[in-house]
Amino acid sequence: MPSAPTFAFEPALRDADGHRDFPGRGLLINVLRVFHIAGLAGISAVVLAGMGGARHWGALMLISGLGIVALDAWANPIYFRQAKGLGTLMKIALVVLLVVWEAGRLPLFWFVLAFSVALSHAPGWLRHRKLF
Repeated sequence: MPSAPTFAFEPALRDADGHRDFPGRGLLINVLRVFHIAGLAGISAVVLAGMGGARHWGALMLISGLGIVALDAWANPIYFRQAKGLGTLMKIALVVLLVVWEAGRLPLFWFVLAFSVALSHAPGWLRHRKLF
């Protein structure tokens, strides 16, 4: 039977497949998500309303996104072998391209947004599928 996370300050194994957890990981990921969505709102203003600050909003999205990915990858040792991990790496590359390639921002913005929603809300059997 899987063990539940404890309040000890050492990683707790959650599942027999090697998933790890620590107290506060969920809260930390949610705080990073708040910053990530703020970055998305800023990038949206840049792309859709012609506002400035693409590099700053992109940096906020990138740093918070990398934090989320790092926590997810630590908790799930096969994260980068699964569809969600590889899809996330692709999203990171596309956001960097979106920030530096001004002429392609609008189509890339809509593609990354649609791809992100599709990946996030895909059924678990697809998101967690091992690709290699």
